[in-house]
Amino acid sequence: MKIICSKSSLFNGVQIVSKAIPSKTTMTILQCILINASEDQIKLTANDTELGIETTVEGTIAEKGIIALDAKFFQDIVRNLPDSDITIETDSNYMTTITCENSKFNIIGKAGDDFSYLPVIEKQNTILMSQFTLKEIIRQTLFCTADNDNNVLMTGELFDVQGDHLTVIALDGHRIAIRNVTMKNSYPSNKVIVPAKTLNELIKILPGDTDKDVDIFFTDKHIVFNFNDTIVVSRLIEGEYFKIDQMLSSDYETKVQINKQSLLNCINRATLLVKEGDKKPVIMNITDNNLEMMINSTIGSMDENITIEKNGKDLMIGFNPKFLIDALRAIDDEIITIYLVNSKAPCYIKDNDGNYNYMVLPVNFTTVA
Repeated sequence: MKIICSKSSLFNGVQIVSKAIPSKTTMTILQCILINASEDQIKLTANDTELGIETTVEGTIAEKGIIALDAKFFQDIVRNLPDSDITIETDSNYMTTITCENSKFNIIGKAGDDFSYLPVIEKQNTILMSQFTLKEIIRQTLFCTADNDNNVLMTGELFDVQGDHLTVIALDGHRIAIRNVTMKNSYPSNKVIVPAKTLNELIKILPGDTDKDVDIFFTDKHIVFNFNDTIVVSRLIEGEYFKIDQMLSSDYETKVQINKQSLLNCINRATLLVKEGDKKPVIMNITDNNLEMMINSTIGSMDENITIEKNGKDLMIGFNPKFLIDALRAIDDEIITIYLVNSKAPCYIKDNDGNYNYMVLPVNFTTVA
């Protein structure tokens, strides 16, 4: 094999597929990037058997072939080469020579036949949406997924397609994030649970253009994201997702309208008095036209007032500040509406059009002296 690519094109491709390289594995072939120039395109592929990414790189194929190279070494070499054309050449023993201007590296590759290729997916159930929309709804929900595997369903997000309506849901046992979007076309009903790991890597490489689309394909076991010259294939999480409707309520005793940025800034200031790992709640004392934010920690205390519009009862309630911060950062509206029942019941931050709904459970607290 002999190929010639610009450094920028090759390095961009390597960065994209490297998102599917496992951090730990006993299979050394999974730590490799496959360079496939056996046909008319130069394709780079990485696959950890749960998540696979393939992208096409512009370049010249002087001699067709295929090779698997250690991802870390390959990425580091390409990163540090001059901004010029890079030539990659292999021999029958998989010795690979990488040259760029006056630099020359020789590294041992592996046979492409040993590589774990991406599964062949029948592209039947499909939806289409803009890259920007997909990236945004993932950003606005992903923080609600769980980090551990105590309940595997919580480590993924539900994608629920109903006609031209897509609902994306995430929860971790303490909060729920829901985003609803209207798509360009109508599609058959479908529900799949996508691993948060996949979505986290996807938004790192998805450009997010408003005028370019993503094709999303579903099967019983896989989901495929196809955009630009890149394909992302992931296994789905099997199982029946939680009955979210049973967890939500439209009842409220107190309704608060408040400037989102003012509330976010206030909570951020309150957390300045909380040591890392210290679980101190912020306390909201809601009265007519005023929200008093309080916190009391081993470092000190803070008290701040924010003007609000309130309907209903006065209320004092405590929250994990991180949960509120995450939700507020995901909302683009200038003015938000918060619905509350009592100090023990969940609060809901949602808009009138049903585009988003964030539920956060309160925490026990003692009033600040």
